[in-house]
Amino acid sequence: MPTIATFKGIKIDMNVDEHPPPHFHARYAEFVAESRLVDFEVREGSLPLPQLRLVREWASSRAEALQAEWIRVEQGHNPRKIP
Repeated sequence: MPTIATFKGIKIDMNVDEHPPPHFHARYAEFVAESRLVDFEVREGSLPLPQLRLVREWASSRAEALQAEWIRVEQGHNPRKIP
């Protein structure tokens, strides 16, 4: 699964063969959470609360870039890195 961002020990991944609804995966240590792009709510899995807050802050400030990468994924392309 391609990593599109890394910060504070958290990896954000988006897979090329993903399924709807639009989402990304956040990984921290042994924790994995799948979050929706529409509101950044966790659909599956979990993260410790401090890391969850960081992920939501990061994602909300990059919402347009995340949507653009989801569109690339739907078109069969690998997602690009998001700063």
